[in-house]
Parts: sequence; structure tokens; C-alpha cells
Amino acid sequence: MNMLGIRHSLVIAAILQGCAMAAAAQVQDMTPSKDDVGARFSSDHYSPYAGRNFPTQVLWGDTHLHSEVSVDAGTMTRLSQEDAFRFARGEEVTTTHGLQAKLGRPLDWLVIADHAEMYGLMPQLLAGDPEVLSTPQGKAWYEELTSNDNNRIFDTAMEIVASLSTDTPPIDNPKAIKSAWQSYTALADRYNAPGTFTAMIGYEWTSEGGDNIHRNVLFRDDAALANMVVPYSQFDSKNPEDLWAHLADYEDRTGGDVLAIPHNGNLSNGRLFSVSNFDGTPLTGEMAALRARFEPVIETTQIKGDSEAHPFLSPDDEFADFDTWDASNLNGTQAKTSDMLQFEYSREAYKTGLFLEETLGINPYKAGQIGSTDAHTGLAAVEEENFFGKHSGVEPEPHRWEHVVIEAPDPQFTIYGWQQASGGYAAVWATENTRASIFDAIERREVYGTTGSRIMLRFFGGWDFVPKDAASRLPADIGYAKGVPMGADLPPQSGEEAPSFLIAALKDPYSGNLDRIQVVKGWLNDDGSRGEKVYDVSWSGDREPGTDGKLPMVGNTVDVANASWTNSIGAPELITQWQDPDFDPSVRAFYYVRVIEIPTPRWTAYEAKRFNVQMDSEVPMVTTERAYSSPIWYTPKS
Repeated sequence: MNMLGIRHSLVIAAILQGCAMAAAAQVQDMTPSKDDVGARFSSDHYSPYAGRNFPTQVLWGDTHLHSEVSVDAGTMTRLSQEDAFRFARGEEVTTTHGLQAKLGRPLDWLVIADHAEMYGLMPQLLAGDPEVLSTPQGKAWYEELTSNDNNRIFDTAMEIVASLSTDTPPIDNPKAIKSAWQSYTALADRYNAPGTFTAMIGYEWTSEGGDNIHRNVLFRDDAALANMVVPYSQFDSKNPEDLWAHLADYEDRTGGDVLAIPHNGNLSNGRLFSVSNFDGTPLTGEMAALRARFEPVIETTQIKGDSEAHPFLSPDDEFADFDTWDASNLNGTQAKTSDMLQFEYSREAYKTGLFLEETLGINPYKAGQIGSTDAHTGLAAVEEENFFGKHSGVEPEPHRWEHVVIEAPDPQFTIYGWQQASGGYAAVWATENTRASIFDAIERREVYGTTGSRIMLRFFGGWDFVPKDAASRLPADIGYAKGVPMGADLPPQSGEEAPSFLIAALKDPYSGNLDRIQVVKGWLNDDGSRGEKVYDVSWSGDREPGTDGKLPMVGNTVDVANASWTNSIGAPELITQWQDPDFDPSVRAFYYVRVIEIPTPRWTAYEAKRFNVQMDSEVPMVTTERAYSSPIWYTPKS
């Protein structure tokens, strides 16, 4: 929906080229007892891995990739859904503009979440599909797109994109949508290889206007069940409450399992994590429960900016201003005001969730955190040195950094290429690489997100962790035995002691060393006010916090001109036990982990070196990759 800034020639060339509670129970079921851990080290069980029944694999994926099947992407992108699966699993493909592309490392799983609206229209239209051409609008568009008039082709492409914001579909052809959906589900089943690569079935539901309250819908199921519905679109309803009701109906009718993932809170202009229903009335317990049921995770970081924290909301957090997009809503039609920000970022959503739990009895924002791409290129490519951007109107070339990505009615809200973030990926802790295991990990929130690097992160909470636990080379053995993993609720406490946490992070072998591990705590005071604090709990080197309590920066080894760095600072791994020094047993709270890497070259630095171009001084050339865990929640004893 955001392709209006593409230059005529690029669009024309592209077209012509193609002419919760159950989750807690699951965690409890898989948690070994202390006796189990001890037995593993006895003489009868020499192997420490024998009998292990908890998640031991971190699997990397993307829940938010678009191909030519999405109407907006399909006006430019010529990569098919099959190309997208092939690329994600490590194969080399040819991009829309003829470049050869390949991931540095394959992904473990992928969801191609093409837009539900007129699903599959563009490849059908360009191929002259009889079902599409049988409609007056389809015939008219086909004639324009196959003309030799470049201006007519461009104008038609823009008309097609704009039609997605209307109340009714300009081409209402359920048979064509069903055919495209069933082709996709069959393809996903064919590419799904349990144990090797998981192809999950999904799509994206969008909503009204430029307020980005969209959701990616993921199925645990195969084509046999997924084919019992077609993608639910904004032409069915622009109300997310109706989407949840549709998902509930699917589960009731089929016995299947499905969930939704909201994304880009930073561009929702205060609507994604609000305390209201869609119609503006106060949020009800019923709607809060429905949202909690179907939205176990949120997408915190992606190409269109980072939605973890904002410097206005967290002025004491020196890492809060990261890939910030905060000028307007998605399409630049409404300026953002500071009062909107508290309803856009995951950290604030977690605080709002504590408040709603206090007032409604349920927390609709008890959600894990992931990253994904939202690439409309068919390429889940967010490595800084291998970034293919938001859409295929512009692929890597000397001036991509200054091309328009989103053209707004007011030029001050227009987004340029250099502002795109090279992120992110979703990491799940799973027992095996299968649809069921990955879906279940998402559902129980044992997941985390990164801005693109592949940091390994473990986070456990409980009441009995002690400093010597951090000396273990198998922290998960201790973590599951003595506590709960990320995404869970702290178990009931026996006394008034403060919770303790076991946290371990291992660097991505192809990225920067680790700077620090932080714990972000948020809470709800008795008077309804909210608080937060960011604790540095483990860091590299011999730095000491200053008199202001702040840890000095790790330094910077980036050589921008050569787009390189050295890992002469930072640490390859960090592990620690930490106990909350400010714990109040009467106060609701959440804790999540943020891991920060040392500075490394941003994708713009790689591009400047590759094409020998000088970018404007405002263009950032250095980044600090990071990981965000799902929270662990504390609820006072009643």
C-alpha cells in the first residue's frame, strides 16, 4: 500500500518484465524437575543430553515476506512464492532486475504472508487469466498494462495500488482468489521438509487508511485444513475484532490452530496498543481475552523501523533511539503527535497490559517479541551487506539510498531509501524444525526477535537462581529445572524474596561481539502510574558504571570507508545471574532482555563502498544490532 513514490521507469520496467494459559501449561509440561537434571549427571546417565525433553534448537525465520502475489508488491516484484521459498532455504535466485542473490546462511523456516486483498491478482492479471479478465475492471487493467504507453502503464499500476484502500474490491472474483490461495498452500506443503526447512502457511490482513494496524496470520496446519478458508481481507472487515472472530470460527469448524501477529506499532499513530476497541469505545474484557488468545507475539522490529522503545517515552535509555520512524503514520497522511507514542511501542504496550489486567482481569498485551522483514521483494534478505530493501522498484545500485520508498502528500513525511532498517528475523526455541514445534513455540511465546544478526539468547526467571548457575556450560538444564523461560509467568513465590534470572547470550559468529546484556523492567504502581528501568547486568571488558549509574560505551572499531570492523572489543559470550534489587512484591511487573552488539557497519556503509558513492551527512553508516527477548511476567499474590 506504500509504493506511490516509485519512479515511472522502474515500475514500467518491472511490469513489462512480468507481463496464554495453554501456553503456560505447555511450558510446565516440558520443564524437567531438579531430580531429572541431577540424574543426567549420575553414573547411570553418563550423557548429559540423554532424556532431554526441552527446546534445544533456536530456529531462524521470517513471518512477514511478500511476493508477486501481493497486489502492491506485484506491481514491481517478479519473484514468485516458489522463488521466495527457494531463496529462504539457501538457493540462488535472479531478482526482479536481473541481479543474482543468495543468503549468507539459509533460514530454517518462512511464512510468505502475501496480502489477502485480491490475493494473487497481479500474476493472474499479467498472465491474462480468464477468470480475472471476465471482470470489467480486470479487462480494463489488462489492456492498459499490456499497452505500449509507458504513462498509461504507470498510472494503472498506481491505480491498482490505490484500490486497496477502497471499501469494496474493484475485482470481486472469489474463484480466482481461491485458486491462488490453494496454489500457495500446495506449494507450501511441497516445500515443507520436516527436520530441514519449514514452510508455514500464512497471509497478511490489512486495515483502513494509513494507520498500520495490520496482522500476519499463521496456520499450524497443512493445506487440507487451510484450504477450508480463503484469506480474510479488509474487504471482509477492517476491524481486527472481526478478524479474531473469523480465526475463532476457523478453529471451531476445522479443529485447526491459527494465530495473528500485529506489526509496525510505530506507524499506527497510537492505534495498535490502545485501551479502546476498534470503534473507540473502552476496551472490554471480552475483546481483551480474544486478542490475548490469538495474538501471542508482536513484531517489534522490521524494515519500516524499530518499535521496541522511543526516546520521548524512555529519556534515560541511551539505546531507545534506534531506527526510529516517528514523523507520521504509514502513508504520511497524518502527522504523529507525542500523545500517540505510548500506544505504539512494545515496552509501553507491556505497561498498558499491566494496567488492563488490573482493571479488566486479563492482559491483552501479554505477548512475546519477534522481528521479521516485511520485504516486498520475495527476498528475506536483511544481512547488512546483503540488504535488498523494502520493494523491487529499486534494487541495490549507486543511488538507492536517495530514492523515494514512501511518497507522502506532505514532503516532510516522505521516506527515502537510506531510512530503511535492515531487519529483522524471528528466533524460536523449538524441539525440532517442524510446523507444529515452531507454531507451538510462538504460541507459548518462547521466542525472541533480532534486528538481523543471529545472536543466541536464553532467558529464564525464577526464585532460586544463584550466581554459580552462571558458570554452567549448559544453562538451559538449570534454567528449565529451576525456573521458566522467556514468554512465561513467574511461578508463585513461597516468601517475599525477589525474583532471580539466568541470562546467556552468544554472539552471531558472522557479526559483532557483544557489548552488554540489559534487563528492561516495567511495572504498575498502586496509583495506576507506570515505571520502567533499564539495568546493565552483564558486559564486556573491565568497564565500571559511572556516578550516574551509566555504563560507558564499549567503543567503536568501524572503518566506514572500508565497511569493516574488528572484534577487538566486546565479548563473544555473556552469561549472568541477576536478581532484581528494587523488587516490590505488591507491584505487577514484567522483565525482558535486550542484548546489544558492538557497533558494526550499516547497510548504507556497505553500499557506499560497493558503488563508491558519497551519501549525505545525515545518513547513518554505523549500527548496533540487538536482540529483544519475550518478557517474563510477575503477578503479586492475591
